[in-house]
Amino acid sequence: MNFDLLSRALPTLLEATRDTLTMVGLAMLVTIVLGLPLGIVVATTGKGGVLQCRPLNWLLGFIINIGRSMPFIILMVALIPFTRFLVGGSLGVKGAVVPLSAAAIPFFARLVEIAVREVPNGLIEAARSLGGGRLSVCVKVLLPEALPAIILGLTTTIVSLISYSAMAGTIGAGGLGDVALRYGYQQYKLEYMFSTLVIIVIIVQIIQMVGSWGANRLSHR
Repeated sequence: MNFDLLSRALPTLLEATRDTLTMVGLAMLVTIVLGLPLGIVVATTGKGGVLQCRPLNWLLGFIINIGRSMPFIILMVALIPFTRFLVGGSLGVKGAVVPLSAAAIPFFARLVEIAVREVPNGLIEAARSLGGGRLSVCVKVLLPEALPAIILGLTTTIVSLISYSAMAGTIGAGGLGDVALRYGYQQYKLEYMFSTLVIIVIIVQIIQMVGSWGANRLSHR
């Protein structure tokens, strides 16, 4: 490995890392804002749920299944017109946030649904027997009890976003995926390919450790 070339590549790698973290961070915020309430609604409107509404549950579940079943590379291409309309272009960090969010929202929503459904029914019944209304039960019982599992689900979603961002680099989104493609693959500079892999592994490990630590701190068990 040419370490002199690697030192010259450092500015490019740092900029690509910044772009990857930016697009993943922005997509994560959008995913939390939209995916968290979506998952809670799906979990609570199902059969026996606190807010049972079977037609709404079926509709939202159907939409989530469509989003989860679509391969990310196809989703990116399909959303190009919408991305251009929304952010003014389909390239760069801004252009990547839209398809990244669209892929992550249904994924995270399903994980939130699973986490909420795992809350023991005894806790819900106890809260309702004490006079807790439906909204109160959702906010004060379901969400706090499911929070550790939601944190783990968010961690898994962020790791998936990092993988998606690498794929987004192949269509001009920038970031580490773009560096790996342009330098590592097209120019066959193994220093770039190896460096991007190492950086991605380090980022994923840090995120996984922080997520596990947060879930353990919030766990009531």
